Parts: sequence; C-alpha cells; structure tokens
Amino acid sequence: MRKPNLAAGDKKEAVLFTIIASSLWGTSFPAIKIGLQYMDAYTFVFLRFFIATLMMLAVIFFTKNFSFNFNKKRLILFLGFTNGVAYLLQYIGMFSTSSSKSSLLVNLTVVWVALLSPILLKEQIGRKKLAGVILSLLGIVLVTTNLDFQSFVMGELVGDLLVIAAGMIWALFIIYNKPLVNESKNMIQSLTWLLLFTMLPLIPVVPFSAKNFLTLPWEAWIAIIYTAIFCWIIPYYLWSKGLKNISPVTSAVILLNEILVAVIISTIVLGESLTVASGIGAVFIIMAIMLVSYG
Repeated sequence: MRKPNLAAGDKKEAVLFTIIASSLWGTSFPAIKIGLQYMDAYTFVFLRFFIATLMMLAVIFFTKNFSFNFNKKRLILFLGFTNGVAYLLQYIGMFSTSSSKSSLLVNLTVVWVALLSPILLKEQIGRKKLAGVILSLLGIVLVTTNLDFQSFVMGELVGDLLVIAAGMIWALFIIYNKPLVNESKNMIQSLTWLLLFTMLPLIPVVPFSAKNFLTLPWEAWIAIIYTAIFCWIIPYYLWSKGLKNISPVTSAVILLNEILVAVIISTIVLGESLTVASGIGAVFIIMAIMLVSYG
C-alpha cells in the first residue's frame, strides 16, 4: 500500500530538484551578460568548463573516487561532446542574431524533446503533457519577445540556424541523460567525466583566446567561477537526480523555470523592463510546469 505514496514522494522530490536546478541555470543568463562585458564569448565558455572540470577532478581525486573504470563510457563521451558542441554553436550563433531571438530558439528544446522522446525512449505523451508543451511554447514567445517581433528581422539566417541546432542537440542531451542517470552507479564520477568530455570540442578555440586568460580582471573571474559552480556543477547534479523519477519531457518543461528566474533577475539587477506580455508568458510557463509536474 505504500508504493504509490513512495512513488508520489519520489516525483515531488524530482520536481523540486529540477526546479532548484532550473533556478540556478536561470541565474546564468544575467551572469553571462555581465561576464561578457569583460571577455569574449570563446574565453568565457572555455574557462567556465575548464574551471568546472578542474574542481570535479579535484573532488574525485581527494575523495579517492578517481577511476577510469566508470560505467557508460560511450554514452558519457557522447553526452559530453554534444554538450560542448551545443555551447559552441549557441555562442557562435549569437554573434549574428539577436539575444531575444536566440533565447526563443534555444528554448524550443522542449519541442524537440517532446517529438524525439516517443521515438528514442518510447515515452508516452499524455494530454496534460501535450497541453503543458503548448502552454510552455506560448509562454516562451511572450516572455522572450514581449510581442515585439521587429527584432526578429535583424538576425542573420546562419546565426539562427546555429542556435536552432544547439537547441536540438541539447534535446538529445536531455533525452540520453535519462538512461545515464538510471543506470549510473556513481553520478559524481559520471558528472566529472562528462565535464571532461565537454572540453573536447572547446579545446580548438583556445588558440584564439588564450592570450586573454592572464589579463582578465577579477570581475571576469567571479563570473567564470560562479557560472562554473552554480550554473553547471550544482544544477546538473540536482537535475540528474530529478531525472531519475520524471520523464525527459516533464524535465524539459520544468526547466523553462530558468526563463522566469532570468527575467526576474535581469529586471532587478540589470534594469530590463518587465511588460504585461512577459508577465502573462510567465503565468503560462508556471501553468505548464504544474501540468507536467502533477499530470
């Protein structure tokens, strides 16, 4: 008789972990915007993951958890490499397209996950989840555009396609993390190796930005260290724990909470405006999260 309650409790805990993770990831948007005032995008993205990798290598070394005998080697290599490629595509694409448009295109990940999960994981998409996906899309459009679509004609086609490709790759990242978290015996070790493999596609950019490493001001290093710890290590660990007990589609919709956090912080800290349209969009996203969380 206790199994249903245990399952319900597990799902609530998973939803909570995912909300916390998405909230931390949401803080990355204003943090990155501030950090880019002091360094270029290549330097930022490389040092962010380089610092995160060094920290996790130190953790598993000093806890005597270091081993080359980790589970799911090929899957972790695939996830790490795709994660690094997606970040590169996003940063390169944003050179030639507007931030509002790129935000919308990246967060279309929820659509790709909804479309691919039934094919790749045989996941059933019920009516409530489908309604949640639709509501989340409306919310994304309202929050990121404020119903002002003039900025959308300012971007370049190549940049748009690169950002869309990044979102599609992250959909695969979300979906294939499901078997990893279900079968991995040591998530700390898996996280460390995933971070290490994320560095692989980022290494080629080092010659273009290495000369800037030693001249960065302390403000840049605060942004780098903050995004490494609070916008990757901690949220990824919490998100992966939550993914054990919820579906990739549910997780992808809940992760849209990061948009709400980013908008709130940007409004308070960076002085960006909060309009009626974006407020309605925020309500839609909250409704979508509630639908997939309790559906």
